[in-house]
Amino acid sequence: MLLHIRHDTVYRYDRPARHSVQSLRLTPRTEAGQRVLSWDLQAPGRRSQQVDAHGNVMHLLTLDEPHEEIRISVAGVVETEAVTGAVSSDRGRLSPLVYLPETRLTAADDALRAFALQHGARAPGRDDVLRLAQAVREAMEYVPGVTAVSDTASHAFALGRGVCQDHAQVMIACCRALGVPARYVSGYLLTDRDDHIASHAWVDVWLEGESCWHAFDVTNGRPGGAHHCRIAVGRDYLDACPVRGIRRGGGAETMEASVAVTSGTDGGRRSAATRPRLLQQRQAQQ
Repeated sequence: MLLHIRHDTVYRYDRPARHSVQSLRLTPRTEAGQRVLSWDLQAPGRRSQQVDAHGNVMHLLTLDEPHEEIRISVAGVVETEAVTGAVSSDRGRLSPLVYLPETRLTAADDALRAFALQHGARAPGRDDVLRLAQAVREAMEYVPGVTAVSDTASHAFALGRGVCQDHAQVMIACCRALGVPARYVSGYLLTDRDDHIASHAWVDVWLEGESCWHAFDVTNGRPGGAHHCRIAVGRDYLDACPVRGIRRGGGAETMEASVAVTSGTDGGRRSAATRPRLLQQRQAQQ
């Protein structure tokens, strides 16, 4: 399947920022199941490229001049296909054990641990993980706007509501509580559902019996597949988020994002509307 992707992001400040440094993880991974045919990143300032420890392509963006907005655009074509595992293509070469310890965002409280023990398995197969993913989705209604990127898995689970980011981190917390390595995946999804943005998050779970990672889309209750384009992986949202940085000055910040994913095989166009919002301490300010 050919996925034509465009992602535009604009950050605006109510007064000029003096200096900004942004880490951009906006380039699809080259691995089993997907191949980047073309990709272009447009952004102001100075850029340097590297591959981080998780195997993600990362661009470091630096703006030294005063600025009132930052416009970041990526676009390209990615060829995808369904695969059963991805361990052979992990460019980070990290042991699955790296994705076993909990983080602040994925720490399981007593309620999450009890839920994991009820619905999960300590040595799971694919069917076991899929059942756990479906249980998480049934326990958490998809409701945009009720959580923030700084909210923990335990908080979102207690609310019983959230978005794909929350579903992914709750799933990761459950897996780690059972002693099963799991990692966060950010990327894009070809979808025709109006209530689901094309920018998406899901999970990889390490299946010891098969010695490989398998992708599971908790929000949609199914394995990852050709409709998914993988951008970055990490221990939680903070390791894999598309844009993360710091700035000096700037005051209050708003963000507008627009994502469009088109299938080259069926001509269908799937897009997410541009939505402005006030960011809640996304970046450190001085």
